[in-house]
This record gives sequence, C-alpha cells and structure tokens, in this order.
Amino acid sequence: MKAADLLVACLEEEGVEYIFGVPGEENADFMLSLAESKKIRFILTRHEQGAAFMAEVYGRLTGNPAGCLGTLGPGASNLITGVANANMDRVPMLVLTGQGSTSRLHKESHQIMDVVGMFEPVTKWAISIRHPSTIPEIVRKAVRLSRMEKPGAVHIELPEDIAKEDAHERAMLPRRFFRSQPTPAVISQAFELLMCARKPVILAGNGCIRGRASEALRQFCEQTGIGVISTFMAKGCVDQDAPYCLYTVGLGSKDHSNLALDDADLVFTLGFDMVEYHPSLWNAQRDKHIVHADFLAAEIDQCYHPEIELVGDLTATLTEFSRLLKTRDYPPFDLTVQQDVRNAMRAELSEYAEDDTAGSIRPQKILWDVREVMGSCDIVLSDVGAHKMWIARHYHCHQPNTCLIPNGYCSMGFALPGAIAGSLVYPDRRILAIAGDGGFLMNVQEMETARRLQSNIVVMVWEDNSYGLIEWKQDTEFKRHTELGFGNPDWLQLAQSFGWKGHLCTQSRQLKTILAQALDESGPSLVVVPVDYRENALLTERLGRIGKRM
Repeated sequence: MKAADLLVACLEEEGVEYIFGVPGEENADFMLSLAESKKIRFILTRHEQGAAFMAEVYGRLTGNPAGCLGTLGPGASNLITGVANANMDRVPMLVLTGQGSTSRLHKESHQIMDVVGMFEPVTKWAISIRHPSTIPEIVRKAVRLSRMEKPGAVHIELPEDIAKEDAHERAMLPRRFFRSQPTPAVISQAFELLMCARKPVILAGNGCIRGRASEALRQFCEQTGIGVISTFMAKGCVDQDAPYCLYTVGLGSKDHSNLALDDADLVFTLGFDMVEYHPSLWNAQRDKHIVHADFLAAEIDQCYHPEIELVGDLTATLTEFSRLLKTRDYPPFDLTVQQDVRNAMRAELSEYAEDDTAGSIRPQKILWDVREVMGSCDIVLSDVGAHKMWIARHYHCHQPNTCLIPNGYCSMGFALPGAIAGSLVYPDRRILAIAGDGGFLMNVQEMETARRLQSNIVVMVWEDNSYGLIEWKQDTEFKRHTELGFGNPDWLQLAQSFGWKGHLCTQSRQLKTILAQALDESGPSLVVVPVDYRENALLTERLGRIGKRM
C-alpha cells in the first residue's frame, strides 16, 4: 500500500468515524484512499472553518476525535479558528492538512508556508509526516494525546510526495489506559477539610461533563445537599430541577450565584477551567479556602491557590467521597444562602413565561419557550454574541452536553455547523442552534451542507441588525457605542434559496407553536425572531444592584 492508504488504515483502527473538510490538490492521494474506506465517512463542507466546528461538536458529544481536513496554505489557515476553539474548549480533534512536496519546502514556493508552526500554538501537538514508516506511531500518539486529559486538537500534515510513497508498516492496535487516582491519604485530608466547613459550595467546570463525573457528582450532592454552581460549559452536570442546582456563573458582573460563592467558607472546584471564569472575579481578596479536584494540577494564579489538590480521575474522587460520607456523622451544613440564591434565580427564569409582546420578543421569553419545547436529552447549541449571555443565564439543563456553548476561545460562527454534526451523532434528538444575525451569517454557506445531508436541525436567529454584544459592552462602559449596525437578507427567501423551511416569529404568544412546528419538520428549518435587546441594559442594571448588595 502507499502512505496515504496506511494513514487511512490507522485512522480506521483508532475508530475515527467522520472527517469533515474541503479537499485540495495536495491531499488528493489521501482523499482517494479515504474514498475506499468502509469505516470513515467524509463530509464535504463549504468552508474549512465549518469543518472544524463540526469536528469539535462531534468530539464534545462523543469524547472521541473526528477529523477536520484542509489542503495546504489557505485551506489550512481557514481551519485554524475552529481548531483553536476546540482546543481551548478541551475537545478531542484531529486536524489533517496536505502540504507541497518536501523537495520544495526549503524555498519560496507556491502556497508554501509553515503550517505546522502555525498550528503549534492552538494544538496539543503538531507534526509533519516525513517517512511512511512513522505513520502508525504518529497516528497512535495523535489520538492518544487528543483524548488525554485535558483533551484537545492535534495536527498531522502529509506532504504530497510522502503520500505517494510505498508503506510497509501496519496500523498499531489502540490500547487504552486507566486514569490515575488521588491517594487515599490526600482524599482523606480533603474530605476532613470539607466536613469542617459549614457553608461549602461546589464550583463545577468543563471537566465535570466528561466521562462519568456528572453521575458521581449528583450522588455526592444527594448525600450532602451542597449546592453546585456550574460554568457555562458545565451546564447539566447536575439536573436543573435538583434543589442543589445553583445555576451558572460566568458573566462579567456579579449575579445571584456569586452570593453563594461570597458566603462560602470553602469552595470545592471540580474540573474547573479558569479560562471560563477567572478566580479574580470570585476570590479577589484571596481569602477563600479552596479544594481543587481535576485531572491535572491547578493553574498557578494569585487568586487560585488551593490548600489541597486532588489530581486524578474525578469520578473516582467523588465516589470515594460518597463512600466516606457513609462512615461518619457530620453536623449539618448551613445552606440557607444557597437556597435563597436558587429561589431568586428561579423567580427570574419564570418572570416572562406569559409575556405577550409583539414586534420584538424578550430574550427571557424566547428561552423560557425553548426550554418548554426541548426535551431533557435534546441539544441546544449557542453561537457567540449577546444571545450567548442570555442562554448562559436563562437556559438550563437536565443532562450534561445538552447545551453546547463555546466559552474558552469563544468564536462566532460555531452554531450552524455544530448543529449539523450534532444531528449526525444523535439523529433521533431535537437539535436547535441559536445564533445572532452576525454569527449566523459568518458560516451561512453551511446551510447547503445541512440541506445536502438532510440534517434534522433548526437554527433560530435572533435578529437585531447589529453586533449586539459589542454594543452592549460599549454602552455599559462608555454610555455610547461605535458604528455596529448592518443589514440582513430577506430571511424567508434565504431559507427558500437553500431548500430550507423558513419561519418568522414577531409575536411572543406564537413562538412556542412555531418552534415546535419547526422542530417536527423533516430536514433543516430556519426560525427568525426579532429580539428586544433593550433588556440588555435592564439586565446590567439588575446585576449592578446585586453587586451593590454584595
């Protein structure tokens, strides 16, 4: 076989199911080899960035890497935003790019650039194949690194001349390993510290929705009643209906959940990534007692200096805590403030449940109806923009990985291509992407991909004819904003031109019916909602009052 065949065989052995991308001349050998694969499906996309976002969502939902593919030069650079997004959101991904012949890499040559060097800052590992015999080791290492905590993107480059060479090696058999666990002595120390606290609170991060950590966390909270505040990406680590769910934290301003953090005499962090919500926002005085539990040791930061670090498998740590709880009595915790926080937030979530406005619709009402229509295992994907802030605060989950929000690199254009991948992974679930009119149009060309695949997805566009989040932030800080407005297409004609079904909703009372209809339709549907972003300033005022109380 030739090297390109061997690369495909190695990817098959690793269990890779999908590769999303846009081929080019320099990876033609690989594409022809891939076309012969009975195990890997290639999904042709309309832009490399869309391919990367599709691979990211596949990785988030399955825990296994998919591939995103581009050719050399502009094809590779078009991938990089989606790759960086996945890497910072801790998602396993394989990035596959072509390259010119090795005989011309040392000099000025058409479309030649240092692709590996470009990907190094946004991947866990980037490598160029220089000999066919190294392919099995490179692929085995790449997949292992991409899955290993904390997961991320790995880049493999295959030059066009290497792809044609004879290969005599065979694919390596994947062998999994068990994650390490904290020692019993360290777990005992952390457990005693927790038992001595009177007002502990759990801050759950992205790591809690990987593996079986969510199930173990729920068991621990059922035993103790300790409240859980989640970051945006940890939504669903505990059920929104559980009495210990204290909703989310992550807005730049103080919110109800910050009252529980301020009241706590110990913060137990689980799978916490400070890239989502920096500790200076909840431990500015550096006086909090912190127990850190994660797959890796804590990032060094003046405002995040844990007394004890439980480094290892989160599920094993929480399971041991639950076992220790059965062996001793402990005085009840004082969780009064935590219950007040939950009650206050629940009241806000339902405040506009019966809202009946026309012309434009409040964000709170939109998300109340979305939650009413979506099932417990259905999936909402949020793009990045002002709507993301509302989704983070007002849309909550019953199960992990049912609300996907990019919150590390935070790239716009994520939701539409991500929804396409979500429908491939879970064809029987309702898949709803929510985007602003700015973010949606950044990857609007993937509407054709969705139509071609007959993806059963709905994209809801919040229309405000502006980059609303930037306007919101400029108004808050400067009391005015720069030129941020733009025009939009005729949405229903746009949907029709791509073969989508289209809906425009301007009446609050009609939203639930229209959304349910769109979700029941076969194939992709577009729902456009003019949004009342006057609520942005009102939320800023409300959060300001909470901050003053604190």
